[in-house]
Order: sequence, then C-alpha cells, then structure tokens
Amino acid sequence: MASYDIKAVFFDIDGTLTSFTTHEVPVSTIDALHRLQRHGIKVFVCTGRAPSHMGVVLDTIPVAFDGIVGLNGQYCFDDHGYREYQTLAPGDVRTITAWLDAHPDVVANYCEEDYVYFNQITDAMRATWRKLGKTAPTTHIGDPHVRPETHETFQISPFVDEALEDEIIGLCGNVKGVRWHPDFTDLIPADGGKPRGMQRFMERYGWGREQTMAFGDGGNDTEMLAFAGVGVAMGNATEAPKAAADYVTDDVDHDGILNALTHFGVL
Repeated sequence: MASYDIKAVFFDIDGTLTSFTTHEVPVSTIDALHRLQRHGIKVFVCTGRAPSHMGVVLDTIPVAFDGIVGLNGQYCFDDHGYREYQTLAPGDVRTITAWLDAHPDVVANYCEEDYVYFNQITDAMRATWRKLGKTAPTTHIGDPHVRPETHETFQISPFVDEALEDEIIGLCGNVKGVRWHPDFTDLIPADGGKPRGMQRFMERYGWGREQTMAFGDGGNDTEMLAFAGVGVAMGNATEAPKAAADYVTDDVDHDGILNALTHFGVL
C-alpha cells in the first residue's frame, strides 16, 4: 500500500460524524479523532451547517477541533482568531428572494454568520426537521426582504426539487446548488464549495492536497472527496460521493471512519 503523509482530515457532520439512525457520534469515531490529534494530525469539521447550527452536534463531541469549515466552505474559522469567508452576492440574494415571493408555498432558510432563519414554517419543513432528531437546530422566522439589507447572507436553502433548483440558479449571476438532503438544496456562490474551504486552511498551514483526507456521505461532499488527497465515502453515502471517492468505507454505524483510517495506515 502507498505511504500517506496526512496532515489534516476533514469531516462532514450529518451522516458522517453523526448517524442518521442514532443521531449520535459513534464511540469509535470519537476515539479515532483523539488518536489522530495524538499523532499530530489536525482534524476539521467540513459541513453545510451554519456555525449557529453546529453546536447541537459539536457540543456532544468531546473533541477540540482544529478548525471549522462551515456553510459548505463559505465560512472558515478556528479558536485562534482565524476567520475567512465568502458571501452570496446581494443581487443574487434579492433574486432568490423574489423567486420565493413568486412561489409562496416554498420554504427556505437563510444563513448568516451567527443566525439562521426561515422565510416561513411549513408542515413539509417540520417533517424534514424531525428526521434530524436531536441534531435538528432550533428554528427561527425572519423577513428575507429586510435582514439581507443589513446582514451578510452566506447560503440560502430552499425546499425544492432539482428542476426548480436549476430554475433558480439560472436566474442568478454566481450561484450553484449542493445537496446533502433530498428535500432541499444549499445555494452558495458558484465559485465556492467545500474544497475552497479546505484550501483556506491548506494555505494557512502550507499543506498540499496530497496531505489531506476527507470523509463525507452526501452530494455536497462530492467535490470535497474528489479534491482531497484521499477521499473516503461512508458506506451509507449516496452514489455521487461514492463515485468521486478513492475509497468507500463501512457506514457510520459500523465504525466507518476508524476502519478507513486503519485501512490507509493513518492510524
């Protein structure tokens, strides 16, 4: 087997660190995170969640992550004052909001640096949130015609199918959609994404792609797994990330993270 000089490992949250079945992080995963850090390898969260929606999960993990890539790569920070980000263009935010006005039955959430709000609450949205169990964040309602004028918007997530997603993107200047859940898409800058978030930390520490490893399970992880030196799809992953990965491990409930780290000789 090839020798790997891994300096950093990036982990998605939902379906990768946490189980969609138990809504918890397996003990084997927590042990693996601690062992990585003892080996001098830095560990990062790389998620579609906003910072204010991470605590419900991260507060349950007894690990001090070395950094966070949030909002699908759009917001990166650590506990040492590092902070880099990219927002949606104000014009694109207004375009998406106007589309939502024309489709009043569609629910969407708007992500700011430290606040996430929905344009409305619907039964469909409640049903999706229930699937997240105890990892579902608290919900708030806000006015997307007002808040974006005074607060930067990093991501908008409408509950639409892929056809409507394409319709919205076609109206915007610099937007793409990434999905980690079939019920909604995360709209972010077209030149953003999880690999861009990884790059921010790579540039900070001077790492090359070949020194990074990433774990994911959803459509929004596909680019990340293809970009990383070693991309690992969870056994419970959807087809796109599996196809992009260098390796498909066991699912989250069967020690997938620990098993892959062992397979590649990182642990």
